[in-house]
Amino acid sequence: MLTDAPALPVAGRINLRALKALCVDANPLGLDILSQTLLGFGVDRIFRAPTMAEAQSILKAETIDLVLCDAELGGESGNDFVRWLRLSRLEPNCHAPTFVITGHALEPEVINARDCGSSFVIAKPLTPAVLMQRILWVAAADRPFIESDHYTGPDRRFKNQGIPPEAPKGRRKSDTAEALGAPTGHNMSQEELDGLVKPQKVTL
Repeated sequence: MLTDAPALPVAGRINLRALKALCVDANPLGLDILSQTLLGFGVDRIFRAPTMAEAQSILKAETIDLVLCDAELGGESGNDFVRWLRLSRLEPNCHAPTFVITGHALEPEVINARDCGSSFVIAKPLTPAVLMQRILWVAAADRPFIESDHYTGPDRRFKNQGIPPEAPKGRRKSDTAEALGAPTGHNMSQEELDGLVKPQKVTL
């Protein structure tokens, strides 16, 4: 099922003052960095949650336009939180642009975050320039929202890779989290992260 996800406002000079943002991070310093960065963009309605439970409570009570979530939530998983949000049917919050912030940008973890329904994965250290670029891209992009038995989230098809080989005829692969062993390989650059997460037009 394809639905139109709510778009962030963008016209001429972008004005983010009207946004309601939710920052989720178990680390108080991380919460401060996310909040201060958004304040620097002019966002002044910012909700802070150090746990998944508190973030869930906020999402049930408030309309949120943008979610920034750390990948590690003090023993809980940011990816599990994103999956919960996408499947929650909390309209319109379940469609909100959701960015996962990670200090361990290994390819399997990035793919897992993507398959849980994140809009973008952003590598630490977070910089205002990178975050603003991703916000502007989401605001301007006409990105369908997919709701199916196997995946709920922004369209994740890719121009260069095409449809995943295990999913012919346009079906998405399952968003079930895979068991991961000890981290191997190098942390991906932000450009490599975008290559995995940013969708492009494909020919079906």
